[in-house]
Amino acid sequence: MVEQTQTRGRIGEVFWAFLALGLTSFGGPVAHLSYFRTAFVERRQWLSEQAYADLVALCQFLPGPASSQVGFALGLLRAGPWGAAMAWLAFTLPSAIILMLFALGATVMDGPIASGLIHGLKVVAVAIVAHAVWGMARSLCPDKTRAGIALAAVFTVAMVNGPLGQVAAIAAGGLAGLMLCRDTAITTVGEALHFPVSRLAGTVSLMIFGGLLVLLPLFAVSAEWLNIADAFYRAGALVFGGGHVVLPLLEAEVVQSGWVTPNDFLTGYGAAQAVPGPLFTFAAYLGALLPGIHPFAGAVLALLAIFMPGFLLLVGVLPFWNHFRRWSNAQALMRGANAAVVGILAAALYQPVWTSAIVGMGEFVLALAGFLLLSVWKLPAWLVVAVVAVGGAVIAP
Repeated sequence: MVEQTQTRGRIGEVFWAFLALGLTSFGGPVAHLSYFRTAFVERRQWLSEQAYADLVALCQFLPGPASSQVGFALGLLRAGPWGAAMAWLAFTLPSAIILMLFALGATVMDGPIASGLIHGLKVVAVAIVAHAVWGMARSLCPDKTRAGIALAAVFTVAMVNGPLGQVAAIAAGGLAGLMLCRDTAITTVGEALHFPVSRLAGTVSLMIFGGLLVLLPLFAVSAEWLNIADAFYRAGALVFGGGHVVLPLLEAEVVQSGWVTPNDFLTGYGAAQAVPGPLFTFAAYLGALLPGIHPFAGAVLALLAIFMPGFLLLVGVLPFWNHFRRWSNAQALMRGANAAVVGILAAALYQPVWTSAIVGMGEFVLALAGFLLLSVWKLPAWLVVAVVAVGGAVIAP
C-alpha cells in the first residue's frame, strides 16, 4: 500500500512538473533540454549530470522528437510507464490545444489585418527554417565529408519527390557515414542508465515499430483514418536531427497529397513557433484541417501517430543502449544520416517555404530581419514570430 501511494505520488509529481514546462518552454528542442536539465538535474536531482547527458545523447541518436523523448524517458525513470505517459501528456497538451484551436479559427479569419498576420506567419517560417539549417549545418556538417553528404541529399530530394526521396537521402547518408565518417565517431561514453524496461519489452516495442511501418501502408487504402495514421506515423519515424526536420516530411505527406493547402501548412508552421512545448504538436494543427474526419479526431489521431514511432524506438532501445552506444559503426552511420538531414531541410527551405512566402522585396527584408533577430540578437522564437507576424500585417497590400 505504501509503495502504491508513493508511485501515485510520483506520477502526480511528474505530471505537474511537466505541465509547468509545457506551459512555459519556449524556444525549441535545444531550449527544452536546458529547461529539463534545470528542473530535473539541478532542482529535483532525479538523475546526475552525466546520466542526463547520456540520456540526451541517446535521444539525439534516435529518430523522433528529441526533447519529448527525453521527457518521456525522465517520466519513465521517475515513475514507470504511467510516469512516462503523464510526462508526454502534460508537456504536449498545452501547445496541441492551442494549435488545434488556431486551425479552427484560421479558417474563419478574414479581413486585411487577419490576412496580413497570416502572411507574416508564412514569412517567419522562412527565418525559422533558415536559422535551423544554419545551426544544424554548423554542428552536423563541420567537415568537407559531411558537407558533401548534405549536398548529395539536396540533389536526391530534388530529383525524387515526396517521402521516397527523403527516405533515400537518409539511407544513402547513413551508408556514406558508415564508409566515410568512422574517423569522426566519438568513442567516449558516459555512465550506464537503467530503466524499468526488460529486454523482452524492448524487443516487442521494436517489433511493433517495424510492424506498423510495414503494415500501415498496406492497409491505408482500406480506411481514411488508417491513411492518416500511416502518413503521420511515417513522418514521425523518419525525423532525424530535430523537430524542424518534420517540416519537409509532413509537407510531402499532407500538402503533396492535397489534404492541406501550402498556405495553410506554412501558416500553421509559423504559429507553431509561437507556442511552448514540442514542435511536433504542429501535427494537431494539420490533423484538425484534414478532410473527411472530425477536427478533434483528426488532431488526436495525427498527434498520437507522429509521436508513437519515436517512443516505440526509445523503449525498444533502452534495454540495449548501454552496449550499443559503444559500437563505433553506429556512431558513424548516424553522423552520415544527420548530415543528410541538413540537406533535406535545406531543400525544404527553398520549396515549399521560400517559394510560398517570399513574393517581393518586403517579404525578403522581413524574413532577413527575423533571421537576424534569431541568430544575432538571439531573441526567443515566440517573440520573433510576434514581431514578423505584425510586420506581415504592415506590408500586406
